[in-house]
Formats: sequence, structure tokens, C-alpha cells
Amino acid sequence: MKELIIAFGLFLFIEGVLYALFPSKMKNMLKKLDAVADKQLRAGGLVFAIIGFIIIWYSKS
Repeated sequence: MKELIIAFGLFLFIEGVLYALFPSKMKNMLKKLDAVADKQLRAGGLVFAIIGFIIIWYSKS
């Protein structure tokens, strides 16, 4: 559970730094998400989830 809290904190930290350093670029990136199809977002999310799971599984073993 401690690792999950640390991972969530790291996620928030990285996300916050990106918005603090590049606010206009982050806005533009979020606007471009409207042009991406739901299927592509779903597939990309699934790929990243699988990669994240593999990284976590590999680091724990």
C-alpha cells in the first residue's frame, strides 16, 4: 500500500511540474485530445497500463 501512495504522489508531482513549467503547451495538448478517436485513446491507455503493470511486476520480482 505504501508503494501505491508513493506512486500516486510521484504521478501528481510530475503532472504538477509539467503544468507549472509549460502551461500553454499543456493547454494545447489537451485541446488536441478532442481530435483523437475514443478507440485510439482506449488502445493507448491499455498499452500504457500493460507497460506499467510489467514494470511493477518486474521490479517486485
